[in-house]
Amino acid sequence: MKMALDDGSGVNLVRAYEDGRVSIREQTYTQSLIALPDRLFTGWEAESVQQLRAAHFQPLLELAPEVLILGTGGTQVFPDPAVFMTLIDLGIGFEVMDNGAACRTYNILLGEGRRAALALILASR
Repeated sequence: MKMALDDGSGVNLVRAYEDGRVSIREQTYTQSLIALPDRLFTGWEAESVQQLRAAHFQPLLELAPEVLILGTGGTQVFPDPAVFMTLIDLGIGFEVMDNGAACRTYNILLGEGRRAALALILASR
C-alpha cells in the first residue's frame, strides 16, 4: 500500500509498506528496523515479538522520542510487558500495532511535528 510521497523535508516518512517490507524515503527494507524523523537503525535484531527484549530498544533511549510505535508484523501481537519497563521509567509512551497501522500512525505523528519512533518487526524466521 502506498503511504505518502516524500515531501522533500528530509524526514523519514514511510512511503509504502506490504508484508515483509517497508519503503522509507527512496529505500526499501526487508529486515526489521527503527525509524525516527532524522535517523534510521537498519538491521534491527528483533526478528519476532516472542524474542523481543528491553535491550532491543537501547538505540532509542538516548534519543528520547515522545512515543514509540511498535509494529509487530501482519497482526498485532503484544510482547511481554517487561519489555517496556525502561521506556515507562523514562516517560516514553508506546503503542503496539500491526505493521500497517504502525506505519500510518507514525506518518501522522510526524505530520504533527511529533518526535516519534517506529520500530518494525519485518523478519519472520
